[in-house]
Amino acid sequence: MMSGNALRDLNTLPASERKNDSSSKGNFTKTCNGNTIENVEELQKKNPSSVCINGGETVNAGVEVANSEVEYIESENLGDLEDVNTCLEKLLPGLESKDWVLVVETLNNVRRLSIFHREAMHSMLGDLIPLVVKSLKNPRSAVCKTAIMTSADIFSAYNDDLIEFLDPLLVQLLLKSSQDKRFVCEAAERALEVMTTSVFPMSLLPKLQPYLKNRNPRIRAKASMCFSRSVPRLGVEGIQEYGIDKLIQVAASQLSDQLPESREAARTLLLELQTVYEKSNGLSTTIPEQPEMNSWEHFCQSKLSPLSAQAVLRVTNIAREGLVIGS
Repeated sequence: MMSGNALRDLNTLPASERKNDSSSKGNFTKTCNGNTIENVEELQKKNPSSVCINGGETVNAGVEVANSEVEYIESENLGDLEDVNTCLEKLLPGLESKDWVLVVETLNNVRRLSIFHREAMHSMLGDLIPLVVKSLKNPRSAVCKTAIMTSADIFSAYNDDLIEFLDPLLVQLLLKSSQDKRFVCEAAERALEVMTTSVFPMSLLPKLQPYLKNRNPRIRAKASMCFSRSVPRLGVEGIQEYGIDKLIQVAASQLSDQLPESREAARTLLLELQTVYEKSNGLSTTIPEQPEMNSWEHFCQSKLSPLSAQAVLRVTNIAREGLVIGS
């Protein structure tokens, strides 16, 4: 059962944040800092035993708290904190609490601190990230999704400062983005997108690469999409520094993957690599010329097995022919 203190604390949310999520279900009678108590009258009919909340409204004490639903507040709708120091002191105990409502409230405060007081929370990241990861593993969807949204805000705030703490976050987000629960999956996908635009790709790509060979095809697909989105952020010089030969081998290995998302990510990456290679070697990207030692075709054949090179060239030649036809 929720603690009275947690529920009282939840009522401090500014009015501007008390909006119902369009995806919320049921008829709600009370909003508490983004949390809504569902179907109170229905619960009372089932069991008269109840507890009083805020001097009048009741929630059945004998019914599983799962009947409560949480309103998920978008980052742009989060308000600032009134007492930053007190909030910082309560962060770690709040995230360690067994009261899931308090955990959700604390996660939202982590988000507020990331947005409005980045420097104030910076020194706590080493202790904070493991507790966010713990919430990502929580079987209660409300806690898990709020932790996912928290991860996205942390990525946006701290960028490369997170790289040493990234691995456990990345594992959980890939897992959550690969599950069947749609609203959790979509939130995790958004967090992964924020990660690829926030963390410097030279640091991020080596973290992603092991997951491209994961036994779970869904995890491979999500990792492939992140990898493909991240590479263009390197720019021409960055791609050359990282190693275009390494990148083409990664992309070629994903062309034959089980899931179409992996294959499409590989095709997108190959077209980017072809463009970068031909620009850096002064070659035309639209009109095929006589084969040369530094041609894209020769490069693929020199770096890949015959079958892989054939598959890569099939993808890039089809794209090039489409450009010529459309020009």
